[in-house]
Formats: sequence, structure tokens, C-alpha cells
Amino acid sequence: MAEAAEADFMYAYEAGTPAAAQERLGIAVERIGGGVVLSMRNDPVSYWSKALGFGFTEPVARELVDRIVSFYRAQGTAGAVIQVAPSVLPAEWDEIRLAHGLEPATSWVKLAAPIEQVRPGAGTRLRVAPVGESDAVEWAQVVLRGFGMPIEGLAEMLAASVDHPQFHPYGVWDGADLVGGANLFVRGPVGALNAGSTLPSHRNLGVQSALIAARAEAARAAGCRWLIAETGQPAEGTKNQSLANLERAGLRVRYARQNWRWQADTDPSPAA
Repeated sequence: MAEAAEADFMYAYEAGTPAAAQERLGIAVERIGGGVVLSMRNDPVSYWSKALGFGFTEPVARELVDRIVSFYRAQGTAGAVIQVAPSVLPAEWDEIRLAHGLEPATSWVKLAAPIEQVRPGAGTRLRVAPVGESDAVEWAQVVLRGFGMPIEGLAEMLAASVDHPQFHPYGVWDGADLVGGANLFVRGPVGALNAGSTLPSHRNLGVQSALIAARAEAARAAGCRWLIAETGQPAEGTKNQSLANLERAGLRVRYARQNWRWQADTDPSPAA
């Protein structure tokens, strides 16, 4: 459920991007083998080209990876990340990945908890509220700025999610100023936390804890039984504040998932 929810909200973001922004960013999406394959040929941050959600409808096999890579070649994508949950990696994964030169990159951790076990801590003195159409563009810009991402094109993509029925975006205001934001994606019994960020000027004020609390309540109201999230696995001896906030709220790490980086110019397969 966790892998499928993440795959679906990533697909919804990119597939729902307005046509003009899709063209500028070079977005193409496809569903393959029960997962999703997403390409942003002109991605300014090398984040949005990724393939995930595999191994539950059909096994992760050489033929599946061949199809994923063929999609990226057809789109002229320079590089992408393939994300596969460790429980569905086949015994011959090393042989499969080496055939296309897939190299280990960063790892992410997947967190989950039954909704009744989510108990966010202290909130913030700032105002937290759902985001409507009138605030969509500003909200998207704030979220991107909080992540250190550029705004052009990407803001239009995020803003479009405000009108999507499965997304429930929230913002945090300091007076009239929007200073933080996050999204919730509802997929059946699962509420998936995503896109949470805060402007540097307003960090350490409980913004993300308050956003977790607001989205947990929204997930309960939507009938979700589980709350999930994912974030980067911190290097040894370092701290990921996002991970700390999620664990403080009651979510627990279920597994770490290795990212596998594919690069068109280093793929050793004959078709490369």
C-alpha cells in the first residue's frame, strides 16, 4: 500500500501538470508493470525522473527493467532513479541492474503507522489551514523555496494538485505571509504525507509538526487507516529533521529503500 500510494501521487503530480508547463519541462508518464515511470527531460533539479511502485503486480525481472529503460531512451532522458522496495528485489538483482549500469545512489526510508497511533506533538503559534485555489500558486512557490528548488514550471505542477480530488494541501501563515506548506494524498485506506517544507526564516517554530497534525486529522476524516511518509535516510552521524518530526508523531520506519541511478551515457547495454 505504501509503495502504491507514493507511485500514484508522483504520477498525479506530473500527469496533472498544465500542458504548457509539461512541454517546457519535457514531462512524459507511463504505467508499466504495475508501477509508474516518470520522465522530466528538462528537470532543473534531477529529481522528478523516477520509476517506482514495482514488484507487486508482476515480478521485478530483466524484461521489466528493459521496458523502463526503453521508455527513458525514447524520451531522451539523460538520467533517472529506479526505486524498488527491498522485499520485492529478486535474487538476481545485481545481474539485472548491471546489465543497464544501475548504480546505488541515496537511500530513502519509508515510514508508516496505523492512523490511531499517530500523535503529533506540540504545534505552532502560526495559523495552519487548508489551501484553496486562490492560494495555490503562492503555496506551490513556498513549498519549492523551502526545498531549495526553482519555481519556474515546477510551481505550476504543484499548484495544479490543489484541484485534484485526492490531494489535500495545507499551508502555514505568519500573519498574511505564507511560510510553509505540505500535501496529503489519499488512496483508499492510506494517507500519504508529502511535499512538506518550511521557508528558512520560519524553521524551528513547529511548522512541520503542525502540518503533520493537520494532515493526520484530514486523513482520519477521509477514512484512512494508515498514514505513510518517506524521507531521506540520514548518513551515519547526521540528522534528518524531517525523519525526526515524523517519528515524533508516531510514524515508524518500516524499511530503507535504495535508489538506483540510471544514466543514458553509462548504460552498457547494446541498445544504449
